[in-house]
Amino acid sequence: MNSAIVKRSVSLGGHKTSISLEDAFWNYLKEIAESRGVSVSVIVAEIQAQDRRTNLSSAIRLFVLEHACERCAVAERGTTQRPAQTVIAASA
Repeated sequence: MNSAIVKRSVSLGGHKTSISLEDAFWNYLKEIAESRGVSVSVIVAEIQAQDRRTNLSSAIRLFVLEHACERCAVAERGTTQRPAQTVIAASA
């Protein structure tokens, strides 16, 4: 698995911003966006709107991790229920 951090550009509110993510996080983020039928920029804007008290790249990693954990929990319960599609609020 390639763990190099790659700088990528996304458009947020008409302005380009760069985020630095490993391929695994970027690919999973794209998978989440595709499953919701939206662009990566829409997901990143949702994440940015949260007050996670960290930089955007770290906030994205936390979001992806939370999504993956929720997905595992659903699978462990043995249901076909999909993980919630709302952005998970950060704990203070």
